Amino acid sequence: MIRPFASLGLSLGLAFSSLVIPLPSARASDLPLRSVSLSDLSPEEQARFGLDDRLWGTASDRQALLTAINYSLNYLTTDKASEAYANYPVQGITRDRVRRSLERFRDLVQTSASAADLQAAILREFELYESVGNDGLGTVHFTGYFEPIYAASRVPTADYRYPLYRRPPTLEQWTDPHPTRIQLEGTDGLQGSQGPLRGLELVWLRDRLEAFLVQVQGSARLQLTDGTMMSVSYHGRTNYDYTSLGRELVNAGIYTLDELTLPLVIQYFKDHPEALSTYIPRNNRFVFFRETDGGAPNGTLEFPVTAERTVATDKAIMPMGALAIIHLDLPIVAADASLETRPVSRFVLNQDTGGAIQGPGRVDLFMGTGSIAGDRAGLMNSDGQLYFLLLKE
Repeated sequence: MIRPFASLGLSLGLAFSSLVIPLPSARASDLPLRSVSLSDLSPEEQARFGLDDRLWGTASDRQALLTAINYSLNYLTTDKASEAYANYPVQGITRDRVRRSLERFRDLVQTSASAADLQAAILREFELYESVGNDGLGTVHFTGYFEPIYAASRVPTADYRYPLYRRPPTLEQWTDPHPTRIQLEGTDGLQGSQGPLRGLELVWLRDRLEAFLVQVQGSARLQLTDGTMMSVSYHGRTNYDYTSLGRELVNAGIYTLDELTLPLVIQYFKDHPEALSTYIPRNNRFVFFRETDGGAPNGTLEFPVTAERTVATDKAIMPMGALAIIHLDLPIVAADASLETRPVSRFVLNQDTGGAIQGPGRVDLFMGTGSIAGDRAGLMNSDGQLYFLLLKE
């Protein structure tokens, strides 16, 4: 899934399936979440808190939300969830309480007659845990990510030259430091057949930036030259920290962080294709893939993510699988098919993470599949709030 900008600027991470590392006990001032009451919120936040109009009307995604809830509930039965919650540092947040909260919320979604009815029930029955944000004041920076559809070929041709690679069978035996990106595929991205990746080519893309972005996103749907569709998903990586392509462009003075968007950066490389050989090799994290069945991409919980209902947070500090409310400015498709940004309140599930989604002040919202989802995700770069919801005890 692609993580556009500030996702390319700040994260361009991808969903990695790994266990949460148990945290040591922490002082209240160090904790990522704090219990708050409705009266602590501004009048504007109080009025829209939990007023999620997307669950009603002709564009309702209620069934999609219910399915996403079930994915979280299934995750909470796993050993992975047991380990994640074993030493969770925020008092009162346990795996059992998260489970009971999801079950009650699922009942309320099914029985509430309107957005206002659901809002009233949430305020009556649930306790709020606010993310402290990176400033300690609750300010959370939101970006969006999506699953693109790219053109590809199962065989190399004059047009389709840039491969995605299968996981090397000996990857776990590779010693540190792992080969760099240049050592694996060359400065131009075309030399993989000359080194340890020879024979591991899975599929070829016609655009080098697109092939790189698939590595960043960790999955993609591919429109093959024979008219069929193919899906690929993350299957391991080299042992390097992530280097942000967008951040490198900011550091070079090409853009400022505030103006950075995915369409702007893509256009830059279309205008300056020679620059790809300068910037792409700076990210030595190299990602490998496997072909999948074509369903929705999986998040870090190893269950499918859901458009506008799955968020990615820092899995080391946030309760995975849990129910939350986000307040943010979201690009919406208007009646004339243009995109307009408006403030919204959305119920979401914490079901994914990203390689550079770090700290309590970063959230990525999954926007779906295809070009419209990509256009919307590329415009997301604003501050808002994140609240986890737990049943009152």
